[in-house]
Amino acid sequence: MQPAVYVTTPIFYANADPHIGSTYTTVVCDAFARFHRQRGVPTFFLTGTDEHGEKIAEAAAAAGITPQAFVDQVSARFRSAWDECGIAYDGFIRTTDAHHVGFVQDVLARIHASGDIYFGEYSGLYCVGCERLYTEKELVDGRCPQHLVPPVEVSEPNYFFRMSRYQDELRRHIESNPDFIRPEGYRNEALAMLREPLGDLCISRPKTRLSWGIEIPFDRDYVTYVWFDALLNYPSGLDRAGRMELWPQTHHFIGKDILKTHAVFWPTMLLAAGLPLFRHLDVHGFWSSGGQKMSKSLGNVVQPLEMRDRYGMDTLRYFLLREMAFGQDADFTEAALVGRRNSDLANGLGNLASRTLAMSKKWFDGAVQPIDPREPVDVELERAFARARVELEEHVLGLAFHRALEALWRGLDAANKYIVETAPFTLAKDPAQRPRVGAILHNCLESLRVAAQLAAPFLPETAERLRESLGLDEATFADLDRAWGRAFPAGTATGEPVNLFPRIETDGAAKAGAPATGRPSRV
Repeated sequence: MQPAVYVTTPIFYANADPHIGSTYTTVVCDAFARFHRQRGVPTFFLTGTDEHGEKIAEAAAAAGITPQAFVDQVSARFRSAWDECGIAYDGFIRTTDAHHVGFVQDVLARIHASGDIYFGEYSGLYCVGCERLYTEKELVDGRCPQHLVPPVEVSEPNYFFRMSRYQDELRRHIESNPDFIRPEGYRNEALAMLREPLGDLCISRPKTRLSWGIEIPFDRDYVTYVWFDALLNYPSGLDRAGRMELWPQTHHFIGKDILKTHAVFWPTMLLAAGLPLFRHLDVHGFWSSGGQKMSKSLGNVVQPLEMRDRYGMDTLRYFLLREMAFGQDADFTEAALVGRRNSDLANGLGNLASRTLAMSKKWFDGAVQPIDPREPVDVELERAFARARVELEEHVLGLAFHRALEALWRGLDAANKYIVETAPFTLAKDPAQRPRVGAILHNCLESLRVAAQLAAPFLPETAERLRESLGLDEATFADLDRAWGRAFPAGTATGEPVNLFPRIETDGAAKAGAPATGRPSRV
C-alpha cells in the first residue's frame, strides 16, 4: 500500500449537466479514495468544474445571461448531484475561483520568464467543441472525431508554449515508467503521439474574439487557452488545501477522449513549470446505451439521479463498477442493471443478510452465541473471506474494480453455500445441537461483517446499514484486521432481519434489454 494518495476526476465542463459517463468517473474515484482512507492512507479527493472557454461563452449568450451566472448555475448542479449521490470528495474546485486564477497566472509568468512562451501566428483546423487544433491526420473523413463536425480554419496572432522542447523528455519518462499511463493500451497510444512531431501549443485567445477566460499576466489583451487553465486545477486545488505534499502520489482518472490533453499537454506543462510529474494517469472507456452512443436526439442519455431514485445509489454504484472493465467500453441498459441487482445484490449479499439475521432472531432472540465448537467447514469459510480480501485489494490497486467485486462475491457465495452445507435450520430441531447452531450463525455473522467491511468503499450506504443491523460499533467496524470470531462478544445483540435489496420485477421491455430511457419501470 502506498504511503499517501491524491485522487482526481477531470474537472467537468460547465456547459451541461452530469451524465452517466461523468458519474462513472466520479464513482470510481470515490471508491478508490474510500478504499485508501479505510486502510489509513492519507487521502485527498478533488473534483470540480471547468468554467472558461468559447463553448461556455456561447452557451451563456444563448441563455441570455452572463458567463459567470451561467457557470454558477451549472457548477451548482454538479456539486448538488455529487452530494445527492453520496460522493465523499475532499475538495471541489471551480476554475473561476480566485485562488485558481492566481495560480494559473503565476505558472504562466514563470514559464514565460524561462523563455518557454513566445508570440507567433496561430493557424490551422480548429474544433470549437474541443477548443483545440487538429491535424488532417487526426480527422475522420474531414471531421472532428469527437463532435463529428468539420473544423474551421483559423488564423490569428497568439502566445505559444514550447511544448516540443519537452517531447523527448516526456517520451523517455513514459517508456521508463510502464505504469505512468494505465491501462497499457493507452500508454501505447500516448507513445505513438510522441513519436510524431509534436509542435507547440497555442495557449491564448485574443480578447477581441473571446473575453471569457483568465487574463494572461504579461499581456492584458489576451486570455488563457481553456486547456492550459483547466489542467492546472489539479495542483491548484491541492495547493489551496495546503496538501501539496501529496502531489507525487497523484492518480488522475479520466475518460479516453481526453487522453492527449492529459498524456501530452499536461506533463509537458508540468516539466516547463518545474513541478514534479504525477504518478498515474488512469484512463477508462466509454458508456453506450443499448449498444448506441448516448445522445439527446436519440433520447437515450442515462440520467444518474433518475437511476438513483429508481434503484438506489448503491445499486447504481455496483452496476457501474461491476459492469465496466476499467479501460474498456461498456453498455448501459436498465435490464442489465436490474439483472445485477437481482442476481448479485439480492441473491448474494441480501440473501445472506436476511437469512442470517432471521435465524439469529428466531432461535436466539438476536443474541450472538459463542463461535466454538469450530469444525473444518468453519475454518474454510474464514479462509474464503481471507482470500477475498487479498484478491480484492490486489484488484483495486490494479484498477480492476469489476474483478475486486467478483472476488468479494466469491466469498459471499461461499457463505451462502456454507448455510446449505451446515443446515442450521435442520440442526435447530435438535436441542442438543443448539451450541453448534449458535456457532454456525456466529460464522455467518462474521461473513457479513467482513463482507460489509470489504464492500464499504463500493457500497457505502449498504455497509452502514449492515453495521447497524449487526450491532457493531464504528470502531469495531473500522478495524479491518479484527480477527475472525473477535468482533462479536457472546451476547452481542443483532438487529431485526433486513431486506437490503428487494427483488425488482420488470416489464417485458426491460427484460428484452431495452436501453435506459428515463421511463419508470414497474417495481
